[in-house]
Amino acid sequence: MRGGAMRGGAMRSTPIGIAAALFAAFAWSANFLVPFVLGRYSIFDLALIRFTVAGLLCTLFVALRGRDAAAPSGRDWLLTLWLGIIGYLGYFLALAGSALYAGPLIAPAIIGLVPVVLAAAGNLTERTLPWRVLALPLALVTLGLVLVAPPRNSLDAPPSLPVGVSCALAAVALWTWFGLLNQRALARRPGMDAGLWTALIMIGAAAGALLLAPLGFALRLMRMAELGLTWQPAAALYAWGCGLALLASIGGAWAWTVAAQRLPVALAAQLVVMESVFGALLGLLVHRRWPTLAEIGGMLTLVLGVVLAIRAFELRRPRIR
Repeated sequence: MRGGAMRGGAMRSTPIGIAAALFAAFAWSANFLVPFVLGRYSIFDLALIRFTVAGLLCTLFVALRGRDAAAPSGRDWLLTLWLGIIGYLGYFLALAGSALYAGPLIAPAIIGLVPVVLAAAGNLTERTLPWRVLALPLALVTLGLVLVAPPRNSLDAPPSLPVGVSCALAAVALWTWFGLLNQRALARRPGMDAGLWTALIMIGAAAGALLLAPLGFALRLMRMAELGLTWQPAAALYAWGCGLALLASIGGAWAWTVAAQRLPVALAAQLVVMESVFGALLGLLVHRRWPTLAEIGGMLTLVLGVVLAIRAFELRRPRIR
């Protein structure tokens, strides 16, 4: 962050920011499981349930804050509405689509380009570190992604690789946009409560899901009307919708807000690469197989890149030449 966000006491909170970013990465990796657990329902059905539940809980949280807390401004509401739509609703649909069409390993690897793109974009605007210092960690992250995603998928052939890759690239673009916009917004609001900011973003995502639901029904992208919402056919939909609302939506968003308030954007971007590692491991678990040597090497390389990035920021010099 710019200004005083990374000075003095903020540096002592760096371990908290790192832990929060890692938790967010783990929480978000659960999104990669969605296409394999929904049965006959679609990801659009799950998105409506998930973000409606998250939005209701967050609305209750905002209402219970009482008059003692500072009320968000109209600009805060508009900005978080947009952040919720692009960073959570849009990103989730693109990510789930990539996992559905590109397979459980290729999708996480392409999504793993997010920290590379976000780190480069963040350091370009903030100049947190000289590029020569970031070169090795970024190179290791890129090499790890190549190793985790071999040229040929060793699992079942993906239904449509071009569609899956397109969805993954869309997810990369959406998350990069969200990451930079969210970081700048928080930099202009140093006193913003992480819980309130998270709640506003989730309410924005819920509003976007509800606004787009009629279009989803009209285009037959949602199967609720056809399959019904009684417990027997929709049990998995309810369970995953509520679970992801609590873990990935609220928990992940809150943790990322905590991390964004304590870490420069380039470091936070390096840490979110762990989402791809966790996602690949969960994909292997679903398909009940062990990773190959190349996949193990890729994951270890990714972790090494993250560790080197953390060390680079902790030992960074006060002046950049």
